[in-house]
Amino acid sequence: MGRVSGRDPGLQPARTRLAWRRTTLSCTVAAVLAEKTALHGSPGTVGWVAAALVLVVWLGFLGVAHRRITGLARDEVAPPLMSRRGAVLGTACVIAMAVFAAALVV
Repeated sequence: MGRVSGRDPGLQPARTRLAWRRTTLSCTVAAVLAEKTALHGSPGTVGWVAAALVLVVWLGFLGVAHRRITGLARDEVAPPLMSRRGAVLGTACVIAMAVFAAALVV
């Protein structure tokens, strides 16, 4: 048997795309719940600021996820690696969303 040259990613890009979509859906649900909590009743200044921050973080995460999903959707032998900037930004968005959500619950 001869060796096949090149990399065969198999279904890994498809699974990774689906994982990004699930994470985006989870982040959207968390953002909606955080917005609802922040704006419940008479929100005041702190509530409006928290709602704005959650929205900005959610939009940032959507940007990172969209770029990664479209990068993986390309029909290439080797999907592109995620940039360090994208990984840091995505991680920062997830951590910020968790911090804002925890602050809203307390």
